[in-house]
Amino acid sequence: MLKANDNRVKAGDLELKDKVVSINRVVKTTKGGRAFSFSALVVVGNGAGVVGQGLGKAKEVQEAITKGIEDAKKNLIKVPVMHGTIPHEQLAKEGAAKVFIKPAAHGTGVIAGGSMRAVLEAAGITDVLAKSLGSANPTNVVKATVKALATLREPIAVAKTRNISLKKVFNG
Repeated sequence: MLKANDNRVKAGDLELKDKVVSINRVVKTTKGGRAFSFSALVVVGNGAGVVGQGLGKAKEVQEAITKGIEDAKKNLIKVPVMHGTIPHEQLAKEGAAKVFIKPAAHGTGVIAGGSMRAVLEAAGITDVLAKSLGSANPTNVVKATVKALATLREPIAVAKTRNISLKKVFNG
């Protein structure tokens, strides 16, 4: 599934902060009436380049959030963060949601929409320009953002692959 940057991280001894992106109430109509349940989309990160997303479903909201956090801890990835921003532009798609993230100068801040912002802040990215294109479905936007961050390449790895200096990677 993940291509260039498939370095998963274990949640072991990381100080992870969680952020609930969306809570959705689901109603199932049965012969005995309506059965309510909840699904919670949660993003966790340590604010230093590690981020993960998870979905939890349960009859109670708090239980769904707890399950979402546990699921997110199983899906952690390492993101290359350089001076508070990302190394290069990236476009990713999940379902009908498309996201575009672009590095920004120091002091720009996180310019991104709701569910994208949660992922980028959890990853510890402080300066980035991001645009959500297509569907605004929070689940797919979060998945697309995580996919975009996962496919980012480290500048040092790019320099090694191309057999050029790190300075040439940035100056073209």
